[in-house]
Amino acid sequence: MRKTFNLLREFSIPLITGVFVALFWANIDHHSYHEFIHSNLIKGMSFHFFVNDIFMVFFFAIAAVEITQSLMPGGDLNPLKKAVNPLMATLGGVVGPIAVYLLLNTLIGEPAFAKGWGIPTATDIALAWLVARFIFGEKHPAVSFLLLLAIADDAIGLVIIAVFYPDPLHPVQPIWLLATLAGMVFAFIFRKANIKNYWYYLLFGGVLSWVGLHNAHLHPALALVVIIPFLPHAPREKGHLFEDVEEDHSSLTQFEHEWKVFVDFGLFMFGLANAGVELSGIGVPTWLVFIGLLAGKTIGVFGLGTLAEKMGFPLPNGMGKKELFLAGIIAALGLTVALFVAGAAFTDFDIQGAAKMGALFSGFVAVIAFILAKLLRIKKMN
Repeated sequence: MRKTFNLLREFSIPLITGVFVALFWANIDHHSYHEFIHSNLIKGMSFHFFVNDIFMVFFFAIAAVEITQSLMPGGDLNPLKKAVNPLMATLGGVVGPIAVYLLLNTLIGEPAFAKGWGIPTATDIALAWLVARFIFGEKHPAVSFLLLLAIADDAIGLVIIAVFYPDPLHPVQPIWLLATLAGMVFAFIFRKANIKNYWYYLLFGGVLSWVGLHNAHLHPALALVVIIPFLPHAPREKGHLFEDVEEDHSSLTQFEHEWKVFVDFGLFMFGLANAGVELSGIGVPTWLVFIGLLAGKTIGVFGLGTLAEKMGFPLPNGMGKKELFLAGIIAALGLTVALFVAGAAFTDFDIQGAAKMGALFSGFVAVIAFILAKLLRIKKMN
């Protein structure tokens, strides 16, 4: 049972199952699917809101644990000079897709499609992280590299959505970010007071951070990303101890140990809530989005990652050119994030549907990445 349990998590079966259930349901009976996802469950809270705005807080928190560990002494991104390369690659992963999308649109598209340039800019953190862990192994530095890239990439994506695709009914309210800042102050005070119980950080710092982001009309799923680094942790990273807390009793590791299983299986809900796309007609926007993701991300990440290395900012130890190239491929997994941006970019349902198909097709990037990993003989580090 334990082996089966771990295999389900390792192969991301809950997430994949949720995606297929959503696709099947949405195309068999879109009305009932839409009603289930968006109707109120508890006091005005829909299933979609619960998953994307509350459950995903813990997914991003686990991702923040990984980043925090990687930045600690002995981690894959320590000293901080090592973080410059993935951040440069992040910039390439945003600029590259925009350039490819707009170039292709001038060749095969039309002016009405140009507004979709933001769709291929973001990487789906959940899928990219899970695919990277499967291909490289949990302890490979490429996983931390991709995770930092994806988080920074989505932070830029949130800015793009707020600035270029604003919701006229819910404009950004920056004043509420003071609540998020207050949450960070609470977490800082708890850390200085050497409070080890992570629930104090979550209930005071995390809740304030969530309220601030939510009312600022920014994505509250990132609420714990700014709180997790304050959790007490070991002075030195000895390898990411996902399941073993015997050597490390710190608050950071305890939080990861106690929430990771919940997050891994809860990703079924994430797939169910976000992947219900009707398989509408494929058109030019489909290929603009898909090629923008696949070619743009790969060229951008590999190009600027290589440039950063030549500028004196090395890749993490254990990463070479082939790992960087494969990281660029995996970063092309836009899927749910791209679906979200597509809905904000186009009001014409035909164009929107075709663009969403391109976002959906990006899921096949995982297959391409698996094949390339075999051809490039990537060695897993577990």
